[in-house]
Amino acid sequence: MERNNLYPVFLKVKQLHVLIVGGGYVAEEKLTFLLKSSPDAKVTMVSPMFREGTIALAEQGDVTLVKSKYKKSFLKGKHIVVVTTDKPKVNEKVYKHCRKKSVLVNVADNPPLCDFYMGGIVTKGHVKVAISTNGKSPTTAKRLRQFFEDVIPEHVDDLVKNLNEYRKTLKGDFEEKVETLNEVTKKLIEKRKTK
Repeated sequence: MERNNLYPVFLKVKQLHVLIVGGGYVAEEKLTFLLKSSPDAKVTMVSPMFREGTIALAEQGDVTLVKSKYKKSFLKGKHIVVVTTDKPKVNEKVYKHCRKKSVLVNVADNPPLCDFYMGGIVTKGHVKVAISTNGKSPTTAKRLRQFFEDVIPEHVDDLVKNLNEYRKTLKGDFEEKVETLNEVTKKLIEKRKTK
């Protein structure tokens, strides 16, 4: 049976530099979701044109808009690249340049040309859940995101903060602290299941 072998990570995109190649609807969508999840993301967008919505988004965040066609020199200092143009030859060229420079790249709607996928994300305070369908069904990821947004209680952030304070008061080594916290959180999950 086929399975999802992707390894999930949570990136501190404030410390990284993201390049989005393209200025159309898909580019704006990617920027919207990126800034929604990480408003402090450092982003450069390169395109001969930008939508009005993209220009408005750029003004709200640390986003630099460069009106230009893509050049390899735009990869300098970038850690992550998202390619959204409607020109397959340009997308493939950017992908090959990224591979040569060991820069992580995602070519929208082209799973073979992706080092990573941008999945569905649910954020409730300090709690963040990322959902992946291994690039097979973004619609399913969207529906699961909506489900988790409903299921995860709004007060989960209070729980996280309280458990963090409680953790600071615990005595013993790391293993003993983990065991104690596992017992506390186990009881919380059991209560939720019985409701």
